[in-house]
Amino acid sequence: MIELNQNNFETEVLKASGYVLVDFYSEDCSPCKALKPFIHSLEKEYEGRLKFGALNVSKAIRLAISQKVIALPVIAIYKAGVKVEELVGADANRESIQEMLVKYAALKE
Repeated sequence: MIELNQNNFETEVLKASGYVLVDFYSEDCSPCKALKPFIHSLEKEYEGRLKFGALNVSKAIRLAISQKVIALPVIAIYKAGVKVEELVGADANRESIQEMLVKYAALKE
């Protein structure tokens, strides 16, 4: 999992080829902490089909705001610099995340 920040977000996410999952989280967010092991397991499962990154919004507040992250957790999919889908708060659960990944892993770049 790529640890994203203000310095690499553009290159690793916005200019990346293919689909990129971004886990927007905070160390203070209990649901974020609960999802982290699951997200890491998905990274192994979808290796080579999707790129995975995580952004600690507490360390990149302006970047998070620019990406319209106003609640946590947020699990978002990007393609060609555009956020194409996101799951926010209670909608960011294991089942919904898995469904979202199945859909985008099946699409051709």
